[in-house]
Amino acid sequence: MIKTKPFSAENLPGSSVCLLSHYAAVDGSFTSTLKILHKHSILHSVLGPQHGYWGETQDNMIEWEGYIHSRYGVPVNSLYGKTRIPTGMMLQGADCVLADLADIGSRYYTYIYSMALTMRKCAELSIPVAVMDRPNPLGTTIVEGPILDTEFTSFVGMYPIPVRHGLTTGELALLFAEMDRLPEPVILSLKEEPGWVMPSPNMPTRDTALVYPGMCLLEATSLSEGRGTTRPFEIFGAPWLDPWDLCDGLNGSPFMRGAVLRPHFFIPTFNKHAGVKCAGAQIHVLDDSEYRPFRAGLGILNHCFRERETAWNNPPYEYEYEKMPIDILAGNNLVRLAVDAGDEEALLSLSATPSDLWKQTVRKAVDTPERFLFE
Repeated sequence: MIKTKPFSAENLPGSSVCLLSHYAAVDGSFTSTLKILHKHSILHSVLGPQHGYWGETQDNMIEWEGYIHSRYGVPVNSLYGKTRIPTGMMLQGADCVLADLADIGSRYYTYIYSMALTMRKCAELSIPVAVMDRPNPLGTTIVEGPILDTEFTSFVGMYPIPVRHGLTTGELALLFAEMDRLPEPVILSLKEEPGWVMPSPNMPTRDTALVYPGMCLLEATSLSEGRGTTRPFEIFGAPWLDPWDLCDGLNGSPFMRGAVLRPHFFIPTFNKHAGVKCAGAQIHVLDDSEYRPFRAGLGILNHCFRERETAWNNPPYEYEYEKMPIDILAGNNLVRLAVDAGDEEALLSLSATPSDLWKQTVRKAVDTPERFLFE
């Protein structure tokens, strides 16, 4: 475990705090960090990530604009609108920044990059940073998926880390600071963590977070990843799929170890195929110690791409206008090439993380890299 200080006003590196956060950042009694800072009269302003502070915007590249908080009277500035980097004006008058964001343990989840870009700007302005060490809901032992090839850097992958990285928010902050040669942030921890609060509109439960490292890949395709249903990422499909063939083809395969697919039909209320009946499946995880979500996602892609109607989406995706969406999500072009070739062995190989490289990468930021489990 990394060394942390208890979250308190006294342990913050300043007394006029700009809070980078969102509505899921609460303590064990479900009181928001925003409210706590305001109560101590040290809240300067708020920075909000993708989806807005309240999680009010649904999808990728749906921007939101800043406003004045209706109760606390402080500016709430958007880092997912005209800029993804805080401006000097946003930080003017603040003597520290506290980043408190609930992460879900997947490289694609953009909140950690809002934290990283804010850390860079604070270093430029000599403003100290504190980071709340929120837990990783996927745990901190299992690591999965390729380490990002920096040729495919984007806002869904800014650093060479695996898809399922096994790090807490504080560990990520320390790793990013090391990689960017920034001042080390102060790492804080809560006495008691709350139960699940959905960190974004399409992440309603921990079950969603568990399948997300693989099922997010469907965002790069013509397949519905279940947005517009009440179980996004757990439910998926398309109008042209045969759900029985899909399930029979994957259940019992190496891709679905620890889980089972059940045939399912659904009509998305928004996003892809809105208002159209889709055939597909719902993922049911039976053993999360055996289940590998990225590997399962690769198997699902491989099967669904046997149908000629299934296609890769073209850019733009998350502010990348040239590289293929699947390539920036996978962190390489090898996944796309293997799916196009129907190469199951290559896909199974790509689901594993190079263990020695990852242990060496995190050695300075994580004091116990031996904790990690690899395929």
